[in-house]
Amino acid sequence: MSGSGGASPLLAPLLLLLLLLAIPVLAQPAGEAACRPVRAAFQVLQPGAKWVPESPVPGSDLQVCTPKGSTCCSRRMEEKYQAVARQNMEQLLQSASMELKFLVIQNAAVFQEAFEIVVRHARNFTNSMFRNHYKSMGPRALKFVGELFTDVSLYILGSDISVNDMINEFFDSLFPLVYSHLINPGFPDPSVEMTECLRAARRDLKAFGNYPKMMMTQVSKSLQATRVFLQALNLGIEVINTTDHLKLGKECGRALLKMWYCSHCQGLLLAKPCAGHCGAVMYGCLAGVGEIDRHWREYISSLEGLTKGMHGVYDMEHVLLNLFSLVRDAVVYVQKNGGKLSATVSRLCGHAQQRQYRSTNYPEDLFIDKKVLKVSHVGLEETLSSRRRELIVKLKSHSDFYSSLPEYICNHSSAVQNDTVCWNGQEVVERYSPQISRNGAKAQPGNHEGKMKGPEPVISQIIDKLKHINQLLKGMALPHRKATDKTPEEVEEESGDCDDEDDCGRGSGDGELRVKNQLRFLA
Repeated sequence: MSGSGGASPLLAPLLLLLLLLAIPVLAQPAGEAACRPVRAAFQVLQPGAKWVPESPVPGSDLQVCTPKGSTCCSRRMEEKYQAVARQNMEQLLQSASMELKFLVIQNAAVFQEAFEIVVRHARNFTNSMFRNHYKSMGPRALKFVGELFTDVSLYILGSDISVNDMINEFFDSLFPLVYSHLINPGFPDPSVEMTECLRAARRDLKAFGNYPKMMMTQVSKSLQATRVFLQALNLGIEVINTTDHLKLGKECGRALLKMWYCSHCQGLLLAKPCAGHCGAVMYGCLAGVGEIDRHWREYISSLEGLTKGMHGVYDMEHVLLNLFSLVRDAVVYVQKNGGKLSATVSRLCGHAQQRQYRSTNYPEDLFIDKKVLKVSHVGLEETLSSRRRELIVKLKSHSDFYSSLPEYICNHSSAVQNDTVCWNGQEVVERYSPQISRNGAKAQPGNHEGKMKGPEPVISQIIDKLKHINQLLKGMALPHRKATDKTPEEVEEESGDCDDEDDCGRGSGDGELRVKNQLRFLA
C-alpha cells in the first residue's frame, strides 16, 4: 500500500547519505585528471599553472589547508589563496560600506559648499547695505566686511579664531569710519592717532549699543553648531575609511583561507561555506570592529540631537543671512546717539575735526534693494534644515552597520544559509550549527575560528575619536523645538542678551525687510 508519496521521506536521507559517502572519494584525488579542474580554477587567480601539482601530492608543506590524504595544492598555491581571501574580504567590506560612505561623503561636501554660499550671500548683503545707503563710507567699509566674513569661513573650517574677537575687530574698525562720515561728514579723514583713539574708545563708549553683543551671541551659537556638525560628518568619513581598509590579523587570514579556498585543494570546487561557519569566522575577524557599534549608534543619535536644535540662533543660514540688518541697526544706533557720542569723544580724543552734530543725517527708513538682496522664496524642502533632517533619516537606517557586517559578508559570499551539506573549513558536513557570541572580541574565548586579541590600535583610536565627537555633539545642548515652541524669529528676538535700556530693540522699524531663511539648496 505504500505509494510513491510515502517513499520520498525515506529516500531523501538515503540520497544525502550516499552523497556524503561519495565526498571522501572526491577529496582523495586519483591521478592527473583529479587536479585538472583545480588547475583550471587556479589559473583564473594566477595566470600560469606552474604552482599546481600535476597530480595529487602529500601536501606535507601546507600550513593551513592540511589534507587528511593527498592534495592538489602546493605551498605557493596556499599563499596565493590566502592573499586572494584577504582581497575578497576587503572588497566585501568596501561593498558593505559603499552606500553609507557615499551618503556621508556627499553630504559633507554639499553642506560645506552650502555653508560657503551662505557666507558669501551674507557678505554680499552687508556690502550692498553699505553701498546703497552709506555711499560716502561704503567702499571703505567693504574691507572690514570682507575680513569679518573671511574669519567666519575660517572658523567654520576649524580655525582657532574667537568669534568675539572677530566681531569686536569688525566694530572697532567700523567705528572711526562711521564717526567721521556720519557724525562729522565733510571733514578730512581722522588722523592715525584719532583713529586709534576711536577704536580704543568704542567698547567703553558702547558706541553701537548692545548690537555687537547680540551679534556675538547669535553668530557664536550658530557657527559653533555648524562647525561641530561638519566635524562630525568628516569624522564619519574617517571611521568608514578605517574599517574599509582594515588590516586583518594572521589568524583571521588563515580562517578566511580555510573557509573560501581550502576546499579547492580537495577538488571540491563547488563546495560552499556553511553560514554558521562563515558567521564564526566573521565574528572572529570583525570582533574588534564590533566594538565600534555602540559608539557608532551613539554618534548617529548625538548628531540627530544636534540637528534638531539647529534652528533660530543656532541656524547659521538664518543668522548670517539676517546679519546685515543687525549691522545696519548698529550704525543707526550710532547716528541716533551722535550728539552724546561726539561730546564724549571730544573729551577722550580731543577736539580736532569736530563740529556740531546734526541729527538729520541718518535715514529714518532704510530701503533694502530687493534686486540685490533678493533670496529665492522656495519650498521648505530645499532649505539646509530640511537637508539635515533627510540626512539623519538615512543615517539612522545605517545605525546597525557595524553589528550587521558579519551577516552582510556571509550573505554576499555564497554561504549556505540552511547549514546543510556545506563546507565547515575542513570537510563537507551534513549540518553545521556552532554557538556564536555577538558581544565583540572579549566575549569569544571559545571561538577557535576567529582568534582575536581585541581591537587593533587603529580601531581603538577611531573609537576614541568617536567618543570625543559624541561629547562635543552632546555638549552643544541645543534647545529642541517642539510643535508648541516659539518660531525661530521669536527665539532670535529673545536671544540677544539685550535689555530694554540698551535700546537695541527688534530691528529697524516697520519698513524692515527680513531675508527669509530659505536659501535655494544645492541638489
